Amino acid sequence: MESTVDIFNGQPNQGLLEYKMDQGKVYVIDNGKRIEQKGIGFSGHDTGYKNGEIVLSEDELLKNIHQIQTQNNIHLSNEVIKRLGACQLDIEMETGTGKTYVYVKTMFELNKRYGWTKFIVVVPSIAIREGVKKSFDITQDHFMELYGKKARYFVYNSDNLNQIDTYSQSADISVMIINTQAFNTSMKEGAKNKYARIIYDKRDEFGSRRPIDVIAANRPIIILDEPQKMGGAATQTALERFNPLFTLNYSATHRETHNPVYVLDALDAYNQKLVKKIEVVGFELRNLKGTESYIYFDSVVLSKNEPPMVRMEIDVQSKSGNIKRAYKNVGEGDDLFYLSGEMEQYRGYMLTEIDPLRGKAIFSNGVTLNVKDIQGNVTADHKARIQIRETIKAHFRKESALFKRGIKCLSLFFVDEVANYRQYDDDGNQKLGRYGEIFEQEYMDELNNNQNMYDPDYMAYLGSISAHATHAGYFSIDKKGRSINSSVKRGSDQSDDTSAYDLILKNKERLLSLDEPVRFIFSHSALREGWDNPNVFQICSLRQSNSVSQKRQEVGRGLRLCVDRYGVRQDNDALPEEVHKVNRLTVIASEGYATFVADLQRDIKQDLYDRPTKADVDFFTGKIVTCDDGTKYTITKNDAQDIYFQLRTKNYITKQGEVTEIFRKACADEKLEPLADELQPMSNSVMRLVQSIYDASVLKDMIDDGSKTTTPDNKLNDNFMKKEFQELWRRINHKYAYTVSFNSEELIEKAVAAINKELEVTQLSYVVTRGEQKDKTSLDDMKHGEMMRQQESATEKLKTDIVSNVRYDLLGKISSATRLTRKTVAAILSKIRPPKFDMYKANPEEFIRKVTRLILEQKATIIVEHISYNRIDGQFDSDIFTQEKHGTIDRAFEGKKSIVDYVFTDSEGERKFVGQIDTAKEVAVYAKLPKGFHIPTPVGNYSPDWAIAFQEGEVKHIYFVAETKGSMSSMDLREIEKGKIACAEKLFDQISTSNVKYGKVDSFETLMDIVK
Repeated sequence: MESTVDIFNGQPNQGLLEYKMDQGKVYVIDNGKRIEQKGIGFSGHDTGYKNGEIVLSEDELLKNIHQIQTQNNIHLSNEVIKRLGACQLDIEMETGTGKTYVYVKTMFELNKRYGWTKFIVVVPSIAIREGVKKSFDITQDHFMELYGKKARYFVYNSDNLNQIDTYSQSADISVMIINTQAFNTSMKEGAKNKYARIIYDKRDEFGSRRPIDVIAANRPIIILDEPQKMGGAATQTALERFNPLFTLNYSATHRETHNPVYVLDALDAYNQKLVKKIEVVGFELRNLKGTESYIYFDSVVLSKNEPPMVRMEIDVQSKSGNIKRAYKNVGEGDDLFYLSGEMEQYRGYMLTEIDPLRGKAIFSNGVTLNVKDIQGNVTADHKARIQIRETIKAHFRKESALFKRGIKCLSLFFVDEVANYRQYDDDGNQKLGRYGEIFEQEYMDELNNNQNMYDPDYMAYLGSISAHATHAGYFSIDKKGRSINSSVKRGSDQSDDTSAYDLILKNKERLLSLDEPVRFIFSHSALREGWDNPNVFQICSLRQSNSVSQKRQEVGRGLRLCVDRYGVRQDNDALPEEVHKVNRLTVIASEGYATFVADLQRDIKQDLYDRPTKADVDFFTGKIVTCDDGTKYTITKNDAQDIYFQLRTKNYITKQGEVTEIFRKACADEKLEPLADELQPMSNSVMRLVQSIYDASVLKDMIDDGSKTTTPDNKLNDNFMKKEFQELWRRINHKYAYTVSFNSEELIEKAVAAINKELEVTQLSYVVTRGEQKDKTSLDDMKHGEMMRQQESATEKLKTDIVSNVRYDLLGKISSATRLTRKTVAAILSKIRPPKFDMYKANPEEFIRKVTRLILEQKATIIVEHISYNRIDGQFDSDIFTQEKHGTIDRAFEGKKSIVDYVFTDSEGERKFVGQIDTAKEVAVYAKLPKGFHIPTPVGNYSPDWAIAFQEGEVKHIYFVAETKGSMSSMDLREIEKGKIACAEKLFDQISTSNVKYGKVDSFETLMDIVK
């Protein structure tokens, strides 16, 4: 703002200049004298106040421009650009940094310093116009406090030309807001063209005057909001007719350069924590030619009791032959061929390796997939479904974390065609399109599947909102008032849904209230430049393809820092250390992460003002800086050499003048060391100059893939070194190997007994419904003369010979599933009672499945009975506590007695448990044991949950290694988990002492009962 106002240093404050419109001429009243103004003609008589003329010469203006450009590290202009008034000044501000606020405040400052009162804000769209008006609405009281006056503002309306007279005759700050469609007559002839021509026509209801002449007589200062959208020759010619005093151009992406005086680009905005951090979820399509093996790699599943698995969506064939897509949790060694119901396209897809840190899954046929990759036959509908699903997931995660802060989250969808979201039936009634239907289905699925995942109060809040009420759309309309995808009704204030228009475009306060159910917004092209909402946290592009610039514009709709329920912006003042932890924009892209990020970074880099790349002596020499006391100072060469030396000494720059990681971290932590001696007063300005050096790493930091943890470094803290924990760690930090010895005869005997006792197989059957006509002879029937049709149904058993011709490799299937030899399986089947074996003929699939389960259960029992552990060389490194990948901050508990700063819990029960042990006076220190700390078992590695050291004298057991379960009943645990825990119990029975104990507990109270 100061940079713009200072361009006119030397301009006198002329106060109010009265003008008189008389007999086709305009006269300025100066000390009672009439001075004719050339070039403007009127019919009629009027009096008003106009902006005073600029008295600075062109050379004086250029000198001021050069001074500001030098101060702001901008290349010097060769001349004053003055097509629209005495000069055209460019102010570049990244989307979301308060551009509208800045130019409104600039109006007040120009009025205060120079007496100018007449302003016109020109915008390229209805959305921007409404946003500008809203900004004036909500800042009135704020500017009244700052300047002791209010601005008079109005939106130009050709049906209410009297507002122009009020604008002209007012001595106050007066602002007209107008969109280009209201005065650009270059459009093809159509029904709306008459509205654009009104401003140029003599109107009887306007005293036979032309509105444009009355406006021009005010010598208004024109502010172009998003001028890159007004580059057409016709628009520029039309703007000249407003007779501007000078013009200010505000945009994040200027296409044409005039006289740039201020630059706040994407890197500046991010460095100064003025915009959100961006995280991207992208989808890599791998449509392999000639294959139908559809696989969607959704996520890596990490469990505290089992090795990593991957969650994948595949095609699954049911016993009846129907095929549907379903999610499967797949572990190493699992075969998609069998998981899919033996669909041939998955033959060879055995999962051989999972890399949880890099999010990779490798199959035996050489295919490697990354998280979010989609392979195979993918329809547009299915891709859209995945994107919508991921947006809803991201929304729930973000909003649940911010709910108790009183921050509402919004998600914005950009659709390719309006009809895909909303359609109309033959009677003109609205109905959902395919995107709308998919959204409501996925919303309810995600809500129902996460009842125990989030805070109960938040889930209760979601439960009060219907899926239909939580989304709305804003689109342009056609002549029939129906949604369309491209024909914008220029100059119209309407949308196809008046309530949605008012809510989304006009009533932002209501939209930001948690009492308003709408949280998901669908739009096509109406919500672009100029529309944004501070609480847009997710943006999903459902377009099949879009340009890089379009991606940038879409992302820009969500960059503004969010506000809470009271309208308090969550900026560096409100959240000194958490701005980018809270303000994170998730973009669910329509293409792969790498492609989207590369395009976005390249576009941002191209738009960066020609930044220097090295902070060397030449860079600092001649720069104008602002000292702490507000004075300006020009850096000399000697100063520059001293600055360079001090920055090198602090390791803030390299020998070549490149910015270092130490400087970046000090900036992020706001712990920059000031310059010394006489340079100290200019430290802040010098550090900002260093930040202006182009640094590609900042681009990488401001846009990430969303897979990184949103928590700070979770390093070991002082609790780790407490003697209580070190003693506990010394006692349990050992590695073990197991041996199992059992003979097959024992397994055969137990398996046969279990099958004979427990095996029950449902015989295949079918229902036959027969209908026959019977006479009813009741009085009632005779009276009505009806013949009643009665239906009878019967369930028939499927005969054995119907299924006996189906070939099954019985021994092979059971052998593969139990990992026993065919000989052992054959011995088991040959010894079971004949009626049990005959069940195979009745229902082969169920027989195989149940026999396999019974054999595995007996195998697990024998393993536990015969397993033994031996201590081996080696210990666990303490790094295991900090290397594990975690989720988002909403899953973290900030512990006071934990050995790391944040404890990540897997359930509400665990969160409650850690809260209790963290505050218990009996507990000295504790650790949630990572998966890296494990006990090997024949059915997978096992990791206990907690290692707890108690205060000596408070309890009888000083140390306790605990497994927490929501239920103590073994019936509630899966067989594999029971087997792991049983194996671990045998080990701990061996190594338990009077001090170190192991046990299963379901609550803190149970734990205390054991140790007290």
